[in-house]
Order: sequence, then C-alpha cells, then structure tokens
Amino acid sequence: MENLWIVFALISAFTLATSDALTKKALSIHNEYLIAWLRLLLSLPLLLISLLFVPIPSLDKEFYIAFFCALPLEVAAIILYIKALKVSPLSLSLPFLSLTPVFLIIISYLMLGEKVSLAGGAGIMLIALGGYTMNLKEFRKGMLEPFIAIRREKGSIYMIAVALIYAFTSSLGKMAIEHSSPVFFGVSYIAVLVGVLTPIALYMGRNEMRMIFQSGAFRSSILPGIFSSLMVISHMIAMSLTNVAYMISVKRLSLLIGVFYGYLFFREAGIGERLTGTLLMLSGFMLIVLYS
Repeated sequence: MENLWIVFALISAFTLATSDALTKKALSIHNEYLIAWLRLLLSLPLLLISLLFVPIPSLDKEFYIAFFCALPLEVAAIILYIKALKVSPLSLSLPFLSLTPVFLIIISYLMLGEKVSLAGGAGIMLIALGGYTMNLKEFRKGMLEPFIAIRREKGSIYMIAVALIYAFTSSLGKMAIEHSSPVFFGVSYIAVLVGVLTPIALYMGRNEMRMIFQSGAFRSSILPGIFSSLMVISHMIAMSLTNVAYMISVKRLSLLIGVFYGYLFFREAGIGERLTGTLLMLSGFMLIVLYS
C-alpha cells in the first residue's frame, strides 16, 4: 500500500489524456472558452455524487487561505492555456508544460517543506525532458526550437507561465487537502471554479450560446466532463499520499498517453520519432517508483 499513490497518479494521467483527446475534436469546431467551461461544468454531477460517500471535514483558516489563493491562479492558468493553444502551434507550446515538476522541486520545498531524493530528482528531470521531446515534432529544426521560438511565439510564453502557475496551484492544493480531505477539496474547488469561469465563458462564447445544444457543443463535452471528474478525484487522492513533485511528474505521463491517442484516433504522424521521449519518461517513472 506504500505506493498506492502511483496507481491514483496513473489513473489521473490516463483520464486526463482521455479527456483531452475527447475534447480535441470539439475544440476544432466550437468556441474554446465554451468548451473549457462545459468540460468543467459537466464534471460536476459525478463529483457532487462522490460527496455522498465521504464525510464533510471541519475547515480551518489554512484551508480557506490555500483555497482562495489557488483559485485566481487557476483561472489565470486556464485563460493563458487557452490563449496558448489558440495563437501558437502545439509543438512549440505544449513542451513547456513539462516544466511544472521541475518548478515544483523548489516551490513545493518552499511552500510545503517537501524534499525530493537525488534519484527522485533525476526521475523528475527525465520525465520533464521526455515530455519536452515528446511534443517536439519538427526535430530537424533542433531540440531547442521551442526555446528559440519564444521570441516570436506568444503561446510559448503563455505556456511557461501556465507551467509555473500550476506549480503554485499544486502546492496550494496540497495544503488545502491537508486541512480538509482529497475528495472534498477536489469537488468544492471545481464547483467554485465553474462559478468563477461561468461569466467569462458566457461572455467570450456569447455568439454561440443560443446554438450550444444545436451545434453539438454540449453533447461533445459530456464524455470529456466525465473523464475530467475521474481525473480530479484520482489527482487529489494521489496528492494526499505523496510528494507533490513526484505526483505531478507521474501525471505528466498523460503526454505519453496523448501521443498514442493521437496516433490511434487522429492518425497523427511522427510516433516513431517520439520513441526517445517515451523511453526518457519511462526511465524517469521507474526511478521515482523504485528509489524515491
């Protein structure tokens, strides 16, 4: 049972990648703000049902501080993430999400006092490097192409900011979990987040609101919402059981799963070129599992 967090982290990675894959088609034909909002909104029914099976914890000042500090950062991360996807190629923006576990080595230590072992730190770096190369499609331009592109691609800057923000929200989330419970925090956090995002989504997607059911946007967001709810629950449970940097590193295996989804369902090319990234991520995963 010592490594039970690994099971929940892998479930979180799988459900995140699945939700992302199901969302991809919807994003290509519908307003991105509406789809991001609907995905969260439709995750709520299953999340709220899960509250029936857990006790409601007593909440203290530390919980509310962590909760309300994380919330505006989460909103900013979602908006920046959407902007990054909109203005830049995925191959030049997504690699920077792999920086979150690296940032967490320092941020989780400063905020939570969590330390990573030498082997664990090496594993985090390998997973980050593997995630970076996994999404770098145009190898002939060089391994440093996303960094070189920062000057001309706003999406790269946005995604670096997202990776850094996620390091803070992950640490704040761990603090809130320690002063409540994993499921309660996950459900309450998403519920309030939906409430905050609702006016933003309704304004940004105002031209499509009347057609939200007829256009298929609502229907195409149901399955992504269900998998997103499973991701939230497994994510929070895994966070409560281990070091934040380790958990987020393993969750970043969702990038690897996403590559295979891209090949299987969207016929995306270049899967062979990503073998190096796959091996790096798996090597990092084994280091964390065996020696952290």
